[in-house]
Amino acid sequence: MSEKIPLRRNALIAAAAFTLLASTAMTAPAQAQPAGPNTQGQDNKQDNAPTTTIELVGINDFHGRIEANGAEAGAAVLAGAVKDYKDRNRNTLFVSAGDNIGASTFTSFSQQDNPTIDALVAAGLDVSAVGNHEFDHGFSDLVERVIPRYGAGDAAAGADFALGANVYEKGTKSPALKEYALRKLNGVTVGIIGTVTDQTGTLVTPAGISGLDFGDQLEAANRVATQLSDGEDSNGEADVVVLLTHEGSSSTDCAAIGSEDTSYGELVRGASPQIDAILSGHTHAGYSCSYPVDGWAKGLERPVLQAHQYGTTLDSLKVTVSKKHKQVVGLDAQLVSLTTVGDDGEAVPRFESVPKVAEIVEAATAQAEIVGAQKIGAISASITRGGTAGSNRGVESSLGNLVADMHLWATSNDTFGGIPAQIAFMNPGGLRADLLFGTDGTVTYKDAASVQPFGNTLFTMDLTGAQIKSVLEEQWQPEGSSRPKLHLGISEGFGYTYDPNAARGEHILSMSYQGEPIANDAVFRIVTNSFLAAGGDNFSTFTEGSNVADSGQIDLVACIGYFQAHPLVDPAPLGRAQVAQ
Repeated sequence: MSEKIPLRRNALIAAAAFTLLASTAMTAPAQAQPAGPNTQGQDNKQDNAPTTTIELVGINDFHGRIEANGAEAGAAVLAGAVKDYKDRNRNTLFVSAGDNIGASTFTSFSQQDNPTIDALVAAGLDVSAVGNHEFDHGFSDLVERVIPRYGAGDAAAGADFALGANVYEKGTKSPALKEYALRKLNGVTVGIIGTVTDQTGTLVTPAGISGLDFGDQLEAANRVATQLSDGEDSNGEADVVVLLTHEGSSSTDCAAIGSEDTSYGELVRGASPQIDAILSGHTHAGYSCSYPVDGWAKGLERPVLQAHQYGTTLDSLKVTVSKKHKQVVGLDAQLVSLTTVGDDGEAVPRFESVPKVAEIVEAATAQAEIVGAQKIGAISASITRGGTAGSNRGVESSLGNLVADMHLWATSNDTFGGIPAQIAFMNPGGLRADLLFGTDGTVTYKDAASVQPFGNTLFTMDLTGAQIKSVLEEQWQPEGSSRPKLHLGISEGFGYTYDPNAARGEHILSMSYQGEPIANDAVFRIVTNSFLAAGGDNFSTFTEGSNVADSGQIDLVACIGYFQAHPLVDPAPLGRAQVAQ
């Protein structure tokens, strides 16, 4: 790989309305603008210029969000953004850092994520790393169904959409997936390496990946980067090398990311000088950072980006290359939001929808209505929110307790690959409909999806007894909140007593697990949804949990699995939370 020279980097935030994407290492963030129209003359100028600019626009953790939903722009608008970029610069690639499918909302999940694959192909996806969720239904499903579908039935053509340089056949270093893809643009060859978190084995059902090892990402990325830069045409050569890694930081602070003591921090610091940029995923964070690299010319920094989640944001990476010397002479990186906020406070798309992709989404939505009528289980009686009737979020709920039971079951049964959970918590605002008995107790896909429509994933973590008590105290909301109390659903085996009239911070009088008192210093593995795990509804103590892990399961999937394992489901009893006498 040729020597690099200093880059000129613009650190832009995705959009002012979505400040959670901001990195504190950025200064004076500006509003990112959509790509402008292209002209043939601009292409001709680039063809005759001494340099060519390659652009990569990237997503990560799309998770089947094909329908628009607020800041989630939807597949048709995402396709419109890609079209704008490719119209402006024909030397543009649309890439993904993995988890295109899995943990999807009902429309995509109910159809095996086929609509998502079709929508991304129609949107012009060129290359993708494999994510842990691509293994949700096992390796055989990935190689026999998912990859061929990306390739219109051709597995070889689809292999570029599941790159995994650190995925090996069990007990060997033999690659189980394609390691890299090459694309030639205006005389410049771009090599794209894919890797996936080495924790994948703990994030999906073990039986489905029993024949695989997930190795060290840094070793794999550097090995392939060296191969693509060794001058041997027979094993692939690239003028520009980009790493797509399905691994990331939970921080959005560039200084913290660059120094963190994690495998991702090691990857950021230790990636080969042959790797020009890193586009990441997995943690659903948004950041655009850059770091000095040993072996590069003074002043040059390597861009490291992650584009949030669910198609809200794009990575935009520009790589300028000397066509004569095939040297990288400029790098520029930013995040671009796909929506903005209108005067009415609603999300507004910043790009035009692509009709072909919109048709795929519309057809999938219509089919989901049909699939939604299918039976998934049965209940013995109505299971409601808000006590015995209504949707009062301030009282104990049979449905809230049942959903907590479902989440606990999903993260502790024999097929779960992570550390089994012991206690589950469910927020009342995440329950949007009752499960009503009707005429015969039938529960359909749509019934289940209506109860939990947000597509939250389940996170496990360690909390101490003192932290669990703090979580329970946070049910009494801060002064001025629209609801004075949000009563959490809790799983079977856990209970507590409380004084509703006590002073703030002194409501919880006792807690027990399996009938035994809980000490402040005892440690429990708990599970909750991603909304609460991020401190939603003022439950900030969840953000202090340790050994946090994405379970690899969406809440709706856990619900469906529970019904399949329990042919007749009874209402969860009230009384797990007891008012002190």
